[in-house]
Amino acid sequence: MGSLGSDAEPQPQPQGAGRRPRFLCLHGFRTSAEIMRKQVLGKWPADVTARLDLVFADAPFPAEGKSDVDGIFDPPYYEWFQFDKSFMEYRNFDKCLAYIEELMIKDGPFDGLMGFSQGSILSAALPGLQEQGLALTRVPKIKYLIIIGGAKFQSPTVAEKAYANKIACPSVHFIGDNDFLKVHGEKLIESCVDPFVIRHPKGHTVPRLDDKSLVVMLRFLEKIEGEVLEYSSKDVNENEEVCL
Repeated sequence: MGSLGSDAEPQPQPQGAGRRPRFLCLHGFRTSAEIMRKQVLGKWPADVTARLDLVFADAPFPAEGKSDVDGIFDPPYYEWFQFDKSFMEYRNFDKCLAYIEELMIKDGPFDGLMGFSQGSILSAALPGLQEQGLALTRVPKIKYLIIIGGAKFQSPTVAEKAYANKIACPSVHFIGDNDFLKVHGEKLIESCVDPFVIRHPKGHTVPRLDDKSLVVMLRFLEKIEGEVLEYSSKDVNENEEVCL
């Protein structure tokens, strides 16, 4: 099994700000929490990362084959579940969902999910599976999504449940012009309600944020920060009422 690790270098919270939105970060296929941490914190400016409480988790299963990042990033490498060449049949999928729920119980509560590649496919499917009562039934509702190099599950068995309704929670999607999943990422966007979209010229990667991308990302953060502040105030008021 993999492990959970929070941001190894906690960043200062902006002065006057409320609680930072807390995201569980799911890495790509046959990579790791540490690799995703380096990709995100190494490429995104503090204007973004300092406003998020990011927790990077290793997937539950050691990589069963060669990693595409071997020679670029050090092992160990992990995978969330296994799949066939057509991405229609999945192995250990239920165990993966149970593992993520345990992470969210142990280290939550979380406001949202951030995912890259295989982690983004999972992240985008989980709100719908949770809504259907098929996953994450013991944790609070997923409120936000950050999807990098995302796509939809191709198997009708999973898709008809995960995308039975449009994904209503606020989401931001990174679409690369040269990403082999671009077409699938566009289809995922169509399944979301009013998504924020950041387009970049790269391939299947966590991209740097140029000026235009940064504007979109900051708009997304402003939206969710306001909502998190409302949720936090509501929780405080409810706790005060209980104590009276």
